[in-house]
Amino acid sequence: MVDPLPRFPDGFLFGCSTAAYQIEGAVHVDGRGQSIWDTFSHTDGKTLHGDTGDVACDHYHRYDQDVALLAELGVGAYRFSIAWPRVQPTGSGVPNRAGLDFYDRVVDVLLAKGIVPVPTLFHWDLPQALEDRGGWLTRDTASHFADYAAHVVARLGDRVRRWITLNEPVVHMAQGYAYGTHAPGRTLLLDALPVAHHQLLGHGLATRALRAAGAAEVMITNNCTPVWPDSAEDAPAAGAYDAFHNRLFNDPVLLGRYPDFLADALGDLVRAGDLETIRTPLDALGINYYHPTKVGTPAEGSPLPFELLPIEGVPTTAFGWPVVPSGLTELLTGLRETYGEALPPIYLTENGCSTTEGTDDQFRVDYLDSHLRAVHDALGAGVDVRGYFVWSLLDNFEWTEGYSQRFGLVHVDFETQVRTPRDSYRWLRTALAAAQENRAL
Repeated sequence: MVDPLPRFPDGFLFGCSTAAYQIEGAVHVDGRGQSIWDTFSHTDGKTLHGDTGDVACDHYHRYDQDVALLAELGVGAYRFSIAWPRVQPTGSGVPNRAGLDFYDRVVDVLLAKGIVPVPTLFHWDLPQALEDRGGWLTRDTASHFADYAAHVVARLGDRVRRWITLNEPVVHMAQGYAYGTHAPGRTLLLDALPVAHHQLLGHGLATRALRAAGAAEVMITNNCTPVWPDSAEDAPAAGAYDAFHNRLFNDPVLLGRYPDFLADALGDLVRAGDLETIRTPLDALGINYYHPTKVGTPAEGSPLPFELLPIEGVPTTAFGWPVVPSGLTELLTGLRETYGEALPPIYLTENGCSTTEGTDDQFRVDYLDSHLRAVHDALGAGVDVRGYFVWSLLDNFEWTEGYSQRFGLVHVDFETQVRTPRDSYRWLRTALAAAQENRAL
C-alpha cells in the first residue's frame, strides 16, 4: 500500500493517453491509406519479432469497450491521436468520410461518458504518399498538415475544445530521420534538422487553422528531459544536447527564435514570417516526461557534439529508462525559470513506465504515485500545471519494440484481445474516487 496522495487543485485534469497506430489496427479498413509505420514495420529487421500495428489492440472495432474502461477508471479526459492516413489516405485532397466518421463516433462516446476528448493530430504516422515526396524534409508537408487539421476541426470542432498539433517532434526527427530507428528510417544525423523546422511550421499553420475554426485551446506536446552533465567539463556537451532535445522545439513556439548555433545550421530554411507563424500563441504546452538524460563530451571525431551516458544507482523500467521522479519536478520548475511569463499553463500529456509480461504491477503503482507527487511538488513551487495523463490506458504496439514493452494500466492479450485491468488501474481508480470525495488528491 502507498500513502494517500496530496490534494490537487480543483479542476486539475486527470486522463490517459494513447496513439492511433499503437492501438487502432484496422489498417486496411474503410479507406485508410498507408502510413510510414505500415511500411517500416513490414520491412524485415525493423521491429522486434517483425511485429506490426496491423491489428494492435483492435481499438477501431473495440473503442466502446475501451471508453468504458476509461469511464470506470474515473478519469476526466482521454488523449488519443487521429491517424492522418485514415482522414487523408494520400496526405492531401478530399478527406475520407469513413475515417472521419470513426473519430466522430469516438468523440460522441467519450462525451456521453463525461470524458473530455483531447485529440492529437500527428503522432508519427505520416501518410506514406507524403514521405515518398520527401516527408517532413520538405516544406510542402507543413502546408498539407494545416489542410488536414482544417478538415478534422471542421468535422469535430463543434464538440472538441482542446487540440494538440504534434506529439514529440524531437523524437520523430531524431529517431525517424536522424538515427533511422523509427519510421521512415532515414539516417541523416544533423542533416535531419529541416524536419524540426517543417514540423514546427506545420504546427504554427495548423494552430491558425484550428483557431480559425473556433478551437478554444491549442497546444503542442514536446518530449522534454532535464540534462545532467557528467562533470563540469561536460557542460558544453550538455548545453548542446539541451539545445537539440529541449530548446529546439520550445524556444521557437514560446520565444519566436531558435537557439543560436542551431539557427545558423537551419540557415535559408527559415523564411520571412516563419517564426512568427511558429510562435502563434499557445493556450497550453504539453510536456511528456520519462527520465533525465546524463551527457558527456563525445570522443574526437564523433558526428554529434554530445554523448549519452547511463544514470546509475536508480531503478529502471523494462526499457532500461532510469526512474527519477524528482527529475519531473526539476523539469517543470526549470521550464518556468527559463521561459518566465512566456510559459503558458502546462499539461503533463504523457508519463508512465514499461514492464514486461508477468511483472508485479506494484512497480507501476509506485512509479505513478511518485511522479504524481513530483507534479504536486512543482505545483507547490508555483508552476501552473493543469493536468496529468498516464501513458498508457492499454498495452500497445510499442514501435520498434513491438509488443514486448507493456505500458498499460490495462493488460491486453494480443491473441484474444481480452482486456484485464491491472493493480495500477485499480489503484488509480481508488485515488480518483477519493479526489471526488475530497478525501485525498
